[in-house]
Amino acid sequence: MAAHWEHFHHDADIGVRGLGATLDEAYAQAALALTAIVTDPALVRPMQSVGIACHAPDRELLLVDWLNAVTYEMAVRHVVFSRFDVALKPQGLTAHAFGEALDRARHHPAVEPKGATYTELIVRSQSDGTWLAQCVIDV
Repeated sequence: MAAHWEHFHHDADIGVRGLGATLDEAYAQAALALTAIVTDPALVRPMQSVGIACHAPDRELLLVDWLNAVTYEMAVRHVVFSRFDVALKPQGLTAHAFGEALDRARHHPAVEPKGATYTELIVRSQSDGTWLAQCVIDV
């Protein structure tokens, strides 16, 4: 299975799901799904890189911290991302997010994510050996 992201139905907010051959890929795809709440990632050029580091006691809390860090960087820097290189470490991760300044005319932002929640929070290996990382984003 190729790494990919998708959204899933949630009554008031938006579920994001990352799937990949590795846990690193699943986290990267979850962040790409987060970006896709705002704009089509295919419209975003990887012009600049932002380093991100997170620490948490388990994989589930780390996913929430990771997605909240990406949300923070998008809000503070006024950027959107199209690629994420993630490296998980014991109780943390380091990553580089690649993107560009938000251009309202070209990116047509849809909604602004407020943050990742613990709702439907799952990080696990699946029966086929791939990894799933998902939660609901408050919009």
